[in-house]
Amino acid sequence: MKIAIIGKPFAEKLVPYIQGMFDELVRHETEILVGEEFKVILQEHIQLPDNLQSFRRGDALHGVSFMLSIGGDGTLLDAITYVGALQIPILGINTGRLGFLATVPYDQIPTAIEALYKGHYSLEDRSLIRADTDQEVFNGINFGLNEFSIQKSDSTTMIVVHTYLDGDYLNSYWADGLIVATPTGSTGYSLSCGGPLLHPQTNNFVISPVCPHNLNVRPLVVSDKSVISFEVEARSHNFLASLDSRSQSVDTRVQIAVRRENFNARLVKIAQVNFLNTLRSKLNWGLDKRNAE
Repeated sequence: MKIAIIGKPFAEKLVPYIQGMFDELVRHETEILVGEEFKVILQEHIQLPDNLQSFRRGDALHGVSFMLSIGGDGTLLDAITYVGALQIPILGINTGRLGFLATVPYDQIPTAIEALYKGHYSLEDRSLIRADTDQEVFNGINFGLNEFSIQKSDSTTMIVVHTYLDGDYLNSYWADGLIVATPTGSTGYSLSCGGPLLHPQTNNFVISPVCPHNLNVRPLVVSDKSVISFEVEARSHNFLASLDSRSQSVDTRVQIAVRRENFNARLVKIAQVNFLNTLRSKLNWGLDKRNAE
């Protein structure tokens, strides 16, 4: 089996667990590839296998069975940009805080690896959002798992986002910004702006304004078969466009439209982990002592 690994800097207390992960992979005679930047970090703390290979974003990962994401949810979002249309299954190992997407605790790494080799896992496809622009904005990586957002680029004035749904005028949002979230992203930035929670397998987007000036403007759920396009007005003549955690300053003359990407992110689920359990455990959703009675 061939397994690729990416990650972020980790606390000293996690060194034995990360070392144990590599020892377990070697025991299974795994062909291991590690992201170039993560390898530099690992070399300071970990005894790495001699036959380890490295890769960078854009390299061909054909033949890789799984990608391990070592970090938090942000690391898993980054892992998706490495995988792209190959749809390599990603297992998120949580060494961060919330771990809404990265669901495997670091002290259960050996169990998770064993599950991969025994086939004791399920795969869950998550829809992605794609941003099409008439000028290059996202360096060729124009898709994301959580959301696409438009935000003002300075702190003093609102922007106006004229929004169209399949070419029909929807609304002009006077606001600090606008979010178009996938079902996966409905638990993130969109949620903090008052958007609804969507089950990951629903075929929808959520359009959520950020601090709208009109109080009667509310989030809207639309089909992910729709194409949503924008025209932005800003005094500074530019705004911030973001896909997940990747942001770029964009001139207001740039034309932008978003739609569902034609491939998915594929997440590995182990040990009865599901969306409803995660809602209750990570967001304290429905937390009420009466539920325990």
